[in-house]
Amino acid sequence: MPTDIEIARAAKLKPIRDIASRVGVPEQELMAFGRDKAKVSRSFLDSLKTRPDGKLILVTAINPTPAGEGKTTTTVGLGDGLNAIGKKAMICIREPSLGPNFGMKGGAAGGGYAQVGPMDDINLHFTGDFHAITSAHNLLAAMIDNHVYWGNALEIDTRRIAWTRVVDINDRALREITVGLGGVANGFARASGFDITVASEVMAILCLASDADELAQRLGEMIVAYRRDRSPVFCKDLNAHGAMAVLLKDAMLPNLVQTLENNPAFVHGGPFANIAHGCNSVIATKAALKMADYVVTEAGFGADLGAEKFFDIKCRKAGLKPDAVVLVATVRALKMNGGVAKADLAAENVEAVREGCANLGRHIENLATFGVPVLVGLNHFVTDTDAELQTVIEYCAARGTPAEINRHWADGGAGIEAAARKVVEMCEAGTPSLNLPYSDDMPLFEKIEAVARKIYRADGVSADRKVHAQLSEWEAAGYGALPVCIAKTQYSFSADPSLLGAPSGFTLPVREVRLSAGAGFVVAICGDIMTMPGLPRTPAAETIRFDENGRVDGLF
Repeated sequence: MPTDIEIARAAKLKPIRDIASRVGVPEQELMAFGRDKAKVSRSFLDSLKTRPDGKLILVTAINPTPAGEGKTTTTVGLGDGLNAIGKKAMICIREPSLGPNFGMKGGAAGGGYAQVGPMDDINLHFTGDFHAITSAHNLLAAMIDNHVYWGNALEIDTRRIAWTRVVDINDRALREITVGLGGVANGFARASGFDITVASEVMAILCLASDADELAQRLGEMIVAYRRDRSPVFCKDLNAHGAMAVLLKDAMLPNLVQTLENNPAFVHGGPFANIAHGCNSVIATKAALKMADYVVTEAGFGADLGAEKFFDIKCRKAGLKPDAVVLVATVRALKMNGGVAKADLAAENVEAVREGCANLGRHIENLATFGVPVLVGLNHFVTDTDAELQTVIEYCAARGTPAEINRHWADGGAGIEAAARKVVEMCEAGTPSLNLPYSDDMPLFEKIEAVARKIYRADGVSADRKVHAQLSEWEAAGYGALPVCIAKTQYSFSADPSLLGAPSGFTLPVREVRLSAGAGFVVAICGDIMTMPGLPRTPAAETIRFDENGRVDGLF
């Protein structure tokens, strides 16, 4: 069987104008980036507003493990499968971050015969969206220090500047730094740091704003610092939001590419789901819903993070309501949740699969509470045995949840047609209700508790007095109606990455809270989660290079 990279190289991508014409986008409404990728113009997006919406399908997964689940691969494969059975379908996924691409993960454009292309471009600089977000974020950081240098008319307390800088590379050495060293000409020395670009509030705003006007308004509402009396200083107080919006004018436009089966795909935005809301842009999703009858999108990491935030933040803010959910699992990942080491995953172990199904079952139960029908998609590996696969099918059947074995990695859209037909059946059964675990008017700490108890199955939440005091201050300032975005490890329902399966009876430790006033949510940082990841002992960057033919090698 050929490798991911070999399959990607052998693919015959069509001119992007041909892909665009299939979903009604005239060539003059494209901003082309070479032959096979383009942005869709703002005028075309505006013309879509009166069209009816198609059906929205969310792809999520069990908690990720090093064994792999294939959520993006399933998203791409399902889009191809829907087109294969005669449906007009698009997919909407996030742009990969250079951080994990050069760190542990490698490329993030799908796999096997269920990929989006051009793979090299998508995984690297693509259309420059992340660079624009980085530049806009860091322009604001520079303007804050510049304002302080030139007299500090806003009376910013330099000990309480909340705006860091960002870079889209994992670099632990930049987590805590000192800026302004070197004398009077360089400003005032102070502690600061870097986050990764995908954790930037600017990224979250770009992915949640519906248009350019809302983008500028949300940027202006970001809190960047506090005065000595603890009153907030906003981005708009520095008059930075206009220039930032200008830097983001093209980044706001969704990127149109194609699958290896030449089906249309939007790849736009890229917030992480463990430290942000983890969904592609609202603009891309809403546009796709006007352009296709079925739209398949994904939410990052496991359903406890990505799907919860998709429902509680993206759907709540954008007025979206998915018609079906596909919950991705693999026999390999279930065995790891059942206690099997990665090196032993190839050996049949039905009992470990059965044990690991507790993680799958917890996610099925949680998704059911949101009121959306669920299909379990078993992403097939060649090492899976019939007995192991049947164990999962029977487990799902006992819980009244349909499950399909999907072979899209090896067979493309043809390998997931049964699941595609089932998803169509679920979507056509009627519009489901959307039940959220907390209401807007609940206190902020109670919202955190609601997610911890209802989704993670924690006994409670621990936080010191500073956290409670900060939440109370924000409620008094009018931010109490915001949803919460819990930042925690993706590997467990708890904040402890070693607690696999379906742990319960634990306490969720909230060590810090941050207000993303422009994005419109409150971040609760739990356990040891970092907003600037580090590189692993052997980063993927060590094996990424040009081959003898000048092609990029090592991204897969």
